[in-house]
Amino acid sequence: MSGRGAPRESNINIRARRADRDLIDRAAEVSGKSRSEFLLETARREAEAVLREQRAFHLDASAWKTFVAALDKPPRDNAKLGKLLARRAPWEK
Repeated sequence: MSGRGAPRESNINIRARRADRDLIDRAAEVSGKSRSEFLLETARREAEAVLREQRAFHLDASAWKTFVAALDKPPRDNAKLGKLLARRAPWEK
């Protein structure tokens, strides 16, 4: 998903205060990366975290019905999960 190894095909341009640029440059240097590498990695990591944290989503009536049906469906038998849940937690021993 990160696209590493694939050719870069678009630019991302931002304007920053000199102090912010200098801070980013110092952090990039300490990390052994170019400014672009540092910014792209950091921005990608933060974007993934933001998207992972999405808690609300909107569904039309048909999709909602399908979603609720999937939630209401009994789980498949899973012997390994059952065994794990039946075990006492290490701090309970």
